[in-house]
Amino acid sequence: MLRLAFGLALTLTLASAASADVYRSVDSKGNVQYTDKPALLPAEKLAVQSRATDATEVDAGAAADRARTTAADTARQQAAAARADQNKANQITATAKAEQCVKARERNEAYSTSKRLYETLPDGERRYLTDAELDEARAQAEKAVAEMCK
Repeated sequence: MLRLAFGLALTLTLASAASADVYRSVDSKGNVQYTDKPALLPAEKLAVQSRATDATEVDAGAAADRARTTAADTARQQAAAARADQNKANQITATAKAEQCVKARERNEAYSTSKRLYETLPDGERRYLTDAELDEARAQAEKAVAEMCK
């Protein structure tokens, strides 16, 4: 009998908690408040329905949340690694471009100040450039500086 009375009391307690009234009110500052006993009037009575929680449903939802969180974390880590790789590549590219700029400036300076330029032939002999070839080489050196040193 004691068990029956205890079970009945527990059922009534849970039932009363499940059917408790919920009120929504807005204070003078515009803050929305939800309560079971409205301190401010007028308060809007909300129709809230509750139901028993299924533990397997909660566990499945938590597992899904963990999976989503893990997937999102992995995606963020991969994106951060990709950004780091891209930054490193950009840094290497910028360093290489700076080196190419220095070489292009040196070549342009040498071509501009030299009266005669030559190319070395496969047998080790030198062939001096004609005036037209010299002008073309100087123009190409200036163009290289303009492209490499932007």
